[in-house]
Amino acid sequence: MTLRGAGRGAALLAAAGTVGLGYAAIVERNWFRLRHHEIPVLEPGQPRIRILHLSDAHLTPHRRLLRTWIRGLDEHDPDLVVNTGDSLAHPQAVHPFLDALGPLLERPGAFVYGSNDLFSPRLKNPARYLWGDSAGDYAHRSVPDLPWQHLGAGMTRAGWLDLNNAVGSLDVNGNTVALAGVNDPHIGLDRYDRIAGPAPDADIRVGLAHSPEPEVLNRFAADGYDLLLTGHTHGGQLCLPGYGTLVTNCGIDRRRARGLSRYAGAWLHVSAGLGTSPYAPVRFACRPEASLLDLVPRD
Repeated sequence: MTLRGAGRGAALLAAAGTVGLGYAAIVERNWFRLRHHEIPVLEPGQPRIRILHLSDAHLTPHRRLLRTWIRGLDEHDPDLVVNTGDSLAHPQAVHPFLDALGPLLERPGAFVYGSNDLFSPRLKNPARYLWGDSAGDYAHRSVPDLPWQHLGAGMTRAGWLDLNNAVGSLDVNGNTVALAGVNDPHIGLDRYDRIAGPAPDADIRVGLAHSPEPEVLNRFAADGYDLLLTGHTHGGQLCLPGYGTLVTNCGIDRRRARGLSRYAGAWLHVSAGLGTSPYAPVRFACRPEASLLDLVPRD
């Protein structure tokens, strides 16, 4: 190959890289979608329960498109809203996030925290995810620097259940829903022993955690929870078409990095989430998402 040919090839590769980065940062990152799953988990004759599962908004105040899209989800008439954490990515994002929830706060709801509700994101080499997860990044961060208390207070004032290492129940569409959750297990804040034991008698039993760590999921399933809701993975965030998720940033396997699957006798839904770190504002082959989960009677 001549020097001129090599230079032309390098220029074409650079141009393709620029186009791809622009697509990932501008188009796909803001190309939100609503997934829909039907889960046959209720007893025959029970009325349907529609759950809206939100996760990983990583909101900064300027993300108006995302805020508007979240607010519009109320039109899908969910019976229950579940937020599995990492709602914040900026100290001034609490009010914008609560404003984005808007009318959803008037519906029954529950939440747990993720690490980025407590600790602000920091600039780091994203290639590190290829050989490990991010848990070690928090080893020397013991004092939260994001206003997680204000975030929680805003949701609990609306009547949502704070399920960080706690249990609760709600009457949803004529069904009794038992819920339990843990604080983020990815950074060791889970205290499952506080909620351990057979799941309460209810029409449906739901377990919440931000990160789908198998040791926590196994305990929920063993205690009899029917449906487990998590986030954290971003679905891989940067995926390969035809191959899928490269890394999960936690203990869950790649094939369960997003979407619905069976896990130890329970149903597991892992949300690919709505946002990104402000220091890695790209998505590729993994659009940002929320999910409608229609719980229906088993055949």
